Amino acid sequence: MKRNLIIQSSKQGLDIALLEDDKLVEFHQDVASKEYLVGDIYLGKIKKILPGLNAAFVDIGYSKNAFLHYHDLGPDIRNFNSFTNKVLRGGDQYPEISTFKKFQQISKGGEIGKALETDHLIMVQVIKEPISTKGHRISSQITLAGRYIVLIPFSEGVSVSKRIRDRKERKRLTDIFMEIKSPNFGVIVRTAAENKDGHLLEKDFNSIIVRWKEIMKNLSEKKTKLLGEYNKATSILRDMLNDSFDSIVVNDKTSFNELSEYLEKIFPEQRKILRFHGGSRDLFESYRIDRQIKSLFGKIINFGKGAYLVIEHTEAMTVIDVNSGSKANREGEREENVLSINIDAAEEIARQLRLRDIGGLIVVDFIDMRSYENQKILFEKMKVAMRKDKTQNACLPISKFGLMEITRQRVKPALELSITETCPVCRGSGEVKPTILVVDDIEHSLNFIHSELKVKQITIKVHPFISPFLRAGIIPQTIKWMFKYKMWIRIKASQALHLIDYKILDNKGKDLEEF
Repeated sequence: MKRNLIIQSSKQGLDIALLEDDKLVEFHQDVASKEYLVGDIYLGKIKKILPGLNAAFVDIGYSKNAFLHYHDLGPDIRNFNSFTNKVLRGGDQYPEISTFKKFQQISKGGEIGKALETDHLIMVQVIKEPISTKGHRISSQITLAGRYIVLIPFSEGVSVSKRIRDRKERKRLTDIFMEIKSPNFGVIVRTAAENKDGHLLEKDFNSIIVRWKEIMKNLSEKKTKLLGEYNKATSILRDMLNDSFDSIVVNDKTSFNELSEYLEKIFPEQRKILRFHGGSRDLFESYRIDRQIKSLFGKIINFGKGAYLVIEHTEAMTVIDVNSGSKANREGEREENVLSINIDAAEEIARQLRLRDIGGLIVVDFIDMRSYENQKILFEKMKVAMRKDKTQNACLPISKFGLMEITRQRVKPALELSITETCPVCRGSGEVKPTILVVDDIEHSLNFIHSELKVKQITIKVHPFISPFLRAGIIPQTIKWMFKYKMWIRIKASQALHLIDYKILDNKGKDLEEF
């Protein structure tokens, strides 16, 4: 699989696109004006304790107080609070964590009022961005992520990612970090550490210790923000970069230098795949990303042979409806056709969840299948498709109502982009589907007509503004379609059609779109 990371810089920040085999699978926006990221660490002040919710509101310097639930305190909250107070009192002479005498851990079913007090200072980490009317979700169980490990202060022992299954490799990694780590530090070994040399693992550990010391320094100076995460591009590289990446392309010199320096630290052997795009042509346009964004962020998503998804967002959940359209089930058994469409839909749904970063509860209404065996096949295909997603998720089998429930960890609002264009006819009083997609829509129809209807001669009626475009070039689009679909195609301009409308007729003048 070919994987490319495309990073386009603008005044608003960074637009980051991950392509797999030239298909857009993830899209992130790192807004320049955004002052926080998930993973940032703050010195907060407890403003209010809510016994009924077993939670507290904490001021971390933003307009809305952050929300801290008892379950997010972590078992070592007493150690964090005691150590934080010692550092605040000690000024420049803050204690070493390795010599700190630990307290007993708190119970999982305790009360927040017994662990925290109003107006006390507490060290916290952002785990979810503000969503809707809610403020940040925070945790007092601090973790520091590196390329190969996650460091957990006041924890003990070494745990290895379950994705590393070789017993000898798991033991090797455990032995390395048991020797490297200091007392009162726990380590989670990430999948990326598999088969890596010991000196690289030790280097990663030491770089995180430097960040821990930076937190202590800022804490002793009583700063509100103790440690900021890297920008979105570097955090993606930290979490996702591996040998399977073919290129990282950037169009901004400053970002290029930052990423070059970062790669030199975390993955020097991959420094060669970083490239600077200095051409006059827009970077996203060069990789056809703009076109994919226009077609993938709408309410209706086509995924082949006339089938499509309808995606609706609500406050409580996201609902996805799978439709076969009017172009399915012409040949063969209905059950087989429906299973085929549902499997294709499962792949597209998994892609859409990653692409839009949809979290929370997702309910999918697949096309009804009578066979229980086919329902099991679809469920397994959905689970396989979701394995590509790094975000924690879970799928449930299809219920007796024909619905599949999916949960996906929500750490920020779902990405919603406006993809409509101002109508050229009403001059802005309404909006229409992007004109860039008209040719794509025609090709979708041609693909169906070729595979299902077996028609050999057609006429495509389009608006007079579109017909010259289809005939333009050394090899016009119509000629490409003729060779691809092995049919005779005639283009006819019609003033009666809207700019983005079209009709496909057979040699007797019947509208093939109605079949």
